[in-house]
Amino acid sequence: MGTAIAEAGLTVRYITTSALVNELAEADAGRRLSSVIARYSKVDLLCLDEFGYLNLDKKGAKLLFQIFTEREECKATAVATNSPFAEWDKTFGDPMLCAAIADRITFRCTLIQTGTDSYRYQATQDERQAKKR
Repeated sequence: MGTAIAEAGLTVRYITTSALVNELAEADAGRRLSSVIARYSKVDLLCLDEFGYLNLDKKGAKLLFQIFTEREECKATAVATNSPFAEWDKTFGDPMLCAAIADRITFRCTLIQTGTDSYRYQATQDERQAKKR
C-alpha cells in the first residue's frame, strides 16, 4: 500500500511504533517535539508497524496520541498490528487514552484484516520444502 502511494507521487513514511515513540521522546527531551510532530503531520501516509507489541509508558502513549491528533482528518495513517482492539489498553496503560487513540485511528477508517498467518513463517516453510526436493 505504501509503495503504491509513493509511486503515485505522495509522501510515505514507514516506521515501527516503538521507533516513533523513541524519536518523539528524544525530541521532547531536546525541546524539538513541535518540529518533529510538524514533520510527521506533513507526510501523506504514515505507516506504523508493530503497533501494540510493546507496552508504552504514559509519556510515550501521550506522545503517540499527539501524532494521531495532528494527523486526524488531514492525512492518512496505516497501522499494522496483530493485537485486537480489546488488548490495546495493555499497550497504552490508560483506558481513556487508549479509547482516544482508538477513536482517532478508526474515525473514517478502512479496516483490512489480512488473517493470522505469518508470511515470514510461510516463506520459511516454503524454503524448507524447496531444500528437501
